[in-house]
Amino acid sequence: MFNYIYNCFVIVELKVIELKKEHIGQIQTYMNYIDKNIKTINQDKTIGIIIVRKNNKFIMEYCSDKRILSKEYELL
Repeated sequence: MFNYIYNCFVIVELKVIELKKEHIGQIQTYMNYIDKNIKTINQDKTIGIIIVRKNNKFIMEYCSDKRILSKEYELL
């Protein structure tokens, strides 16, 4: 996907299990590929979102080169 407000590509991954270190490394590989081969010099770095299952809830995990933030939400 592409976010026009932030002027960057966005990768979204859905996992049906809890977050593992390997998931972060995997999405960062995809983000690095897009940054190196697809994005232009005028665009910002790619953002990664991992949606994982934890304690029977769905958690959003944001991955970027600078930090990883976790946001929790409930599906109705």
